[in-house]
Amino acid sequence: MDKTLKFALVSLIFNVAFGAYHLVFGIVSSSWWLLTLGTYYLILSIVRFTVLCTKSKEQFITKFTGWMLMVLSIPLSGTVILSVVRDRGHEYHMIVMIAMATYAFTKITLATINLVKSRRSTSGALITLRNISFADAFVSIFALQRSMLVSFEGMTETEILIMNVALGSAVCIIVFLLGLNLVRSKKILFDALND
Repeated sequence: MDKTLKFALVSLIFNVAFGAYHLVFGIVSSSWWLLTLGTYYLILSIVRFTVLCTKSKEQFITKFTGWMLMVLSIPLSGTVILSVVRDRGHEYHMIVMIAMATYAFTKITLATINLVKSRRSTSGALITLRNISFADAFVSIFALQRSMLVSFEGMTETEILIMNVALGSAVCIIVFLLGLNLVRSKKILFDALND
C-alpha cells in the first residue's frame, strides 16, 4: 500500500497545483470554464485528501466520496452547457497542447494501471482512490479535447460543438456512475490504508 499511498499523494499535489492554475488563469481571463474546472479539481483534491487521511469511519468516507462525485457531475454538466452557449475554449500554443496531452494521457494510463492492479481488491481506500483517479482523468481528457479543437484547424464550429457536447455529456455520466458505484458498494475493507 505504501506505493499506492505515495502515488495518491503525488496525484493530490498535482491536482491542487492544476486546480490553482485553472482558478488563477480563469480569474485573469474571466473564463467561467477555467473557474469551474479549477473548482472541480480543488474539490476533488479535498475529497482525495480526506480519503488519504481517514483511519476511521471508512465506510462513511466511501459513501461520502461517492456522493461528492455524483454532486460534482452537476457543475460539470454546467461546464458542458457553458462550452456550448458561451465559452468555446482557449487557443493554446502547440507546446502547451503537447504538455496538456501528456498530462491527460498519463492520468488515464495510470488510472487504468491502478484499476488492473486493484481489480480484485476489497480495500475501500483503493477502490475509492481508483474512482477518484478515473473522475480526474476523464475530466482532463474532456478539457484536452476542448482545447485541441480550437487550437488546431480542421473542424467547423458545428463539429466542435457536437464533439464538446458528446464527450462532455459522456464524462458527466461517467463521473456520476463512478460516484454511484461507491454509494452502492457493499461493505468494503480499508485494511490497506490502516496497515
